Amino acid sequence: MQETILILDFGSQYTQLIARRIRELNVYCEIHPFNSFPQINKNIKGIILSGSPFSVRDTNSPFPNLNDIKGKLPMLAVCYGAQFLAHNYGGNVMPSDTREYGRANLSEIDSSNKLMKNITTGSQVWMSHGDTIAKEPKNAKIIASTKDVRVAGFQMMNEETYGIQFHPEVYHSTEGMILLKNFIVDICNCRQSWTPDSFVGSTIFDLKKKLGNDKIILGLSGGVDSSVTAMLLHKAVGKNLYCIFVDNGLLRKNEFGNVLRSYSGMGLNVKGIDAKQQFYSSLKGVSDPELKRKAIGKTFIEVFDQEAHKIKDVKWLAQGTIYPDVIESVSVKGPSATIKSHHNVGGLPDFMKLKVVEPLNTLFKDEVRRVGKALGISDDFLKRHPFPGPGLGIRILGEITENKIKILQEADHIYTKGLLNHDLYDTVWQAAAILLPVKSVGVMGDERTYEYVLALRAVASTDGMTADWVHLPYDFLSKVSNEIINKVKGINRVVYDISSKPPATIEWE
Repeated sequence: MQETILILDFGSQYTQLIARRIRELNVYCEIHPFNSFPQINKNIKGIILSGSPFSVRDTNSPFPNLNDIKGKLPMLAVCYGAQFLAHNYGGNVMPSDTREYGRANLSEIDSSNKLMKNITTGSQVWMSHGDTIAKEPKNAKIIASTKDVRVAGFQMMNEETYGIQFHPEVYHSTEGMILLKNFIVDICNCRQSWTPDSFVGSTIFDLKKKLGNDKIILGLSGGVDSSVTAMLLHKAVGKNLYCIFVDNGLLRKNEFGNVLRSYSGMGLNVKGIDAKQQFYSSLKGVSDPELKRKAIGKTFIEVFDQEAHKIKDVKWLAQGTIYPDVIESVSVKGPSATIKSHHNVGGLPDFMKLKVVEPLNTLFKDEVRRVGKALGISDDFLKRHPFPGPGLGIRILGEITENKIKILQEADHIYTKGLLNHDLYDTVWQAAAILLPVKSVGVMGDERTYEYVLALRAVASTDGMTADWVHLPYDFLSKVSNEIINKVKGINRVVYDISSKPPATIEWE
């Protein structure tokens, strides 16, 4: 049975980072809203209470019921979690005289305490709170302090219950991983056995048991998530997996043929569908980004459903949903505000009447890649940059036309090929060329031109939740810009996007 650490989420921006750090220790963990978590069972080895944007003194602050947990399972309460324990178990939380935010150093440490083992005096930690624990909970002992924060860490007496007012999961807490390992391995006694190979083995076993001899269909996109989903299912059910790859006319240059050939080489049962004209018709006259996404999604479902009905007795629809999609759909405050429609979660239309199987819905993006490697999928697939489901449709701002698609395909091809040829592709998490609904005056030869502006974008990220723009070399940008302007008729100006996420998103639409 899978050992699990349960993270109760109070809405902190760092909650997913806690999960990622625990998984780096080869221990499986799950994030659940503080007010909706599963029944405790023998597989759950420990509990982590996350931080929160709330103050425990707020009347509407998150208030979990810990009656079946506290004192019965090891618990690590981080920031808001620690203040919650103090506020509700005999301590006192007050507004801090000075906002405790940023780097601090542990000036006093109880090195005999299991949580603080191998943490050095002076160790840098990251604080992020406006309140402070003025008095530790009843029957608790202080195990760490900073110059300004007396109760930086505590343990409840006769319990494996710990509270810390700093964030061990962030990069700025230099010995944070040591502390997390102390809790996960030494206190929770986890075996660190959750690896890509173990995931592949257990998932294939579970899929065989769940699916039996049923038929499954899967819409392939050419991306990492759907490709890894396909290979897991292929290993489990073989030819009972029917893959459909739809050409929506919004793919990269030569993408349809290249991807079909690659899938065929992987032994998958794939059917390619040319549906370009259906998509172009549905997009005619549509300029609003959200309406474009909906038109593309609706047409895809119609095409996919039409092809699915040609396969008799299909019982399951497979989806490449990954864990960030699931987390966002069940967030502390309910589903997150719609920045843009893109998640698979809840996207199945009622009329398809199929059961859903999502073998990757417990994995983060980088974990999907590691699982793909364990499955033997080539780096050509695994190292591909993420590509949006609506494809170039959301990289052409404003109305989409066939001419604009051809212009962008050519420019995108030059940009991507340039990144590969200059050994820059793997230093970038995602690159995009965006055709703007703006024309500018230019001069080519002796003639005046009035053509489109193209924006280039390249970001560095781990999972797309946050991203920073990549400082591509000026020489490279100069060469790519010149090649695009000289070879792509319709573009006479190239600009480079230097916005980070947040406040900008990675895609422009």
